[in-house]
Amino acid sequence: MSAEYSLNKRSQQFLRVLIERYIEQGTPIGSRALAQSPEINVSPATIRNVMADLEDLGLITAPHTSAGRIPTIEGYRLFVDTMLKLEKPTSKDIQKLTNKIAQNVDKTQVIDTASQFLSHLTHMAGVVTLPKREKSVFKQIEFLPLSDNRVLVILINQNGEVHNRVISPLRHYSSNELIEAANCINQNYTGMDFFKMRDILVKEMSIVQKDMDKGMSRAVQMAAKALENTHPEEDDFVLAGRTNLMDFGDFSALDNLRVLFETFKQKSELLHLLERCSDAQSIQIFIGAESGYEPLERCSVVSAPYSVNGELAGVLGVIGPTRMAYNRVIPIVDITAQILSKALKIG
Repeated sequence: MSAEYSLNKRSQQFLRVLIERYIEQGTPIGSRALAQSPEINVSPATIRNVMADLEDLGLITAPHTSAGRIPTIEGYRLFVDTMLKLEKPTSKDIQKLTNKIAQNVDKTQVIDTASQFLSHLTHMAGVVTLPKREKSVFKQIEFLPLSDNRVLVILINQNGEVHNRVISPLRHYSSNELIEAANCINQNYTGMDFFKMRDILVKEMSIVQKDMDKGMSRAVQMAAKALENTHPEEDDFVLAGRTNLMDFGDFSALDNLRVLFETFKQKSELLHLLERCSDAQSIQIFIGAESGYEPLERCSVVSAPYSVNGELAGVLGVIGPTRMAYNRVIPIVDITAQILSKALKIG
């Protein structure tokens, strides 16, 4: 038990029962409701005193519309860390996922099945990042002029793979300028990982470099444009069951749902959060504002990393209201990560 919240056994029991009742019912819990619990056998006055103490500690709070109490983020955190009794998925559910995944050969289909399973069992949103791809090393770039100021970009990696794309610069470039730009990039970036190269180019574009001559400046701008959104699926994820969140009163306000759905659509911030989750060796839980991301302040994220042949490949998890059944969700996420890791094993 954290020294900050050195609760006696009675206070721990009251907090646990209150949170369990709130997760189950979704309405603020008053002293009368606690008094009806068979686990709590004390006078109403004692109940009110203990609840007042828990509120003073910041573990529960009273919504202004009700005399009952609901857990705070700190209350949930203490509950999850010290009071939770996990409830494992049934062997039937585990076998069902194993069989469904075994039916799929394509890696993307396996990922999609895992996200659907997470969503189905929890009735929340299930998310799985796609496995990290092997690094692609830059070897050569060429720029060829097209009509209407467009430019054909030919990218070649170290494995000899060729990727073509068309970009539209802000101005017309002559053939000589394009050749010069390609030579500059090939001389300075050959042998570099594509994504590291892209990040460096973007940074160089955002910084005014007095010692950069016009030729190099032009080359950096062209290359940064060419590598924009290269392999967008690299850090992508599969999301299932987002509409399940509409069934929770926690998101009853349309504005809350709209912001949350826009977050799923934009992806970038959610990807950043999932990347933080991938740094963990096991289950990681962000409750409400702990994510540091405002649109998810009403949500909790329970995640776990999965691997391919012992190497970290991605992360999967469940996104739902802070009032989620953590005792069920945590084991579901954990076992799904284990099954997915086995399914993606190579050799």
